[in-house]
Amino acid sequence: MARKEELARKWERTLQYLYNQRPAFERDGAAGYKPGLDTSIALDKLYHEPHRRYRIIHIAGTNGKGSTAHLIASCLQKCGYRVGLFTSPHFVDFRERIRVNGKKISRNFVMQWVADYKQKQLKGFEPSFFELTSTMAFDYFAWRNVNVAVIETGLGGRLDSSNIVTPDLSIITNIGFDHQQFLGNTIEQIASEKAGIIKHGKPVVVGHAEGSVRQVIYNYAQRQYAKIVFAQDKPEVIDAKQVDGMLRLKTVNYGTINCELNGEFQIENANTVLTAFNVLKQLKYRVRDDAIREGFATVVETTGLMGRWMRIDTKPLTICDSAHNMASMPLAMKQLQLEQFDDLHMVIGFMADKDVNGILDLLPKKATYYFTQAQTSRALPVTALQELAAEHGLRGKVYNNVMEALDAARAAAAPRDLIYVGGSMYVLAELFQGLGYGDQLEN
Repeated sequence: MARKEELARKWERTLQYLYNQRPAFERDGAAGYKPGLDTSIALDKLYHEPHRRYRIIHIAGTNGKGSTAHLIASCLQKCGYRVGLFTSPHFVDFRERIRVNGKKISRNFVMQWVADYKQKQLKGFEPSFFELTSTMAFDYFAWRNVNVAVIETGLGGRLDSSNIVTPDLSIITNIGFDHQQFLGNTIEQIASEKAGIIKHGKPVVVGHAEGSVRQVIYNYAQRQYAKIVFAQDKPEVIDAKQVDGMLRLKTVNYGTINCELNGEFQIENANTVLTAFNVLKQLKYRVRDDAIREGFATVVETTGLMGRWMRIDTKPLTICDSAHNMASMPLAMKQLQLEQFDDLHMVIGFMADKDVNGILDLLPKKATYYFTQAQTSRALPVTALQELAAEHGLRGKVYNNVMEALDAARAAAAPRDLIYVGGSMYVLAELFQGLGYGDQLEN
């Protein structure tokens, strides 16, 4: 028991060291955003450039990049590859960010890596949380001898800490308004930042882009002599419908696919992923069609993905989703309209740096609201949310934390009602913690 308690204390000290290096964007917002690659390059050299020891697929985009990354990782794993997966943020456990074949990085490795870094101490630089975490991921993947790593950008693309890699394939899922304070106030500026992951002579797949956004990305690829494929031009997915809690896809080259990620908004992600595998075949990746189908059908189990139109209860039906901005929320609300229920209960909270007024305009007025806030300084205070919501015709009570709000919704809901929990990934993080989705402390 004493050893277990000491391990827990050591783990907490390790996490605090990582979080306190510099402000973390996910916790502190603008104060934690640190553009530029100099520190990442210096860290990479300190660890002997570990990302050069395996193949890489690099993913950016406003929405869908997490689902896309997990789908690709799942399919590659079913194709027989040892696959590293680096994503952010985490919901419950820091280790969710770094996985090999779906298994989270061990606490022992994280603690030992941080202890080693303290001895090395990068001189002349002040690494951020994300810079250290990216380097740790790259080093861990090399240590585990992965064949390929699927790397999701944290924020943006061009100046993201992960953008020191030279991937076999870059993927840009889509472009929408988010993080304008860092990426630019026009859609073209944001597109240019995301396009920054395109590397010289390396192909890029774009999930969906229209008009000036498409032109910006196309021009960037041309300057890099990079072959560009727009997944929307020759769609792999030609029909889709929801069957038994899964998304059934009819495709051009991969037959009928049952996707474990439900929701119409996953159709675009699936199309992007399948188009990416067409390109990976050309790059001589070992791709089997049956493995692709299996990867889609088991993506949650294979990779541990959470929070994408996820059913956490059935009576009443309770769904949580990570949609949190003006690009993703319309899709989530469209999906909500397709569900069958009597009355609707909305448990919501937002980050203050989002377009909350715009999002509130999208939410259904015929619903009972349970306003809450995540326990982070970035959260919009719940009383302010209630006042803003009232201006949009949305009425409800305030609750100091997510579980209080969910408990109130459960108490009020009838068996045929629906409870929706969302508005922020940090609301979902506290939901999962409250429901006990975290693992026990292990090595």
